[in-house]
Amino acid sequence: MFLSNRVKELRARHDWTQAQLGEKVGVTRQTIASIEKGDYVPSLLLGLQLCDVFQLPMDDVFLLEKGESEK
Repeated sequence: MFLSNRVKELRARHDWTQAQLGEKVGVTRQTIASIEKGDYVPSLLLGLQLCDVFQLPMDDVFLLEKGESEK
């Protein structure tokens, strides 16, 4: 299983840079970039902060996906 997200899409809708979003949730631009690429899974607290900033429920920002062997 892996966690996918819509952070890049949602950030673009708000016309925010990675640095601006990072500042809103207290992390670096590099952390936001890693989350967007799927290289970093945010903590529950950071995930909730991102949802709060976007004013969306968790399942509108993050999605738990099954791999091919788990279907």
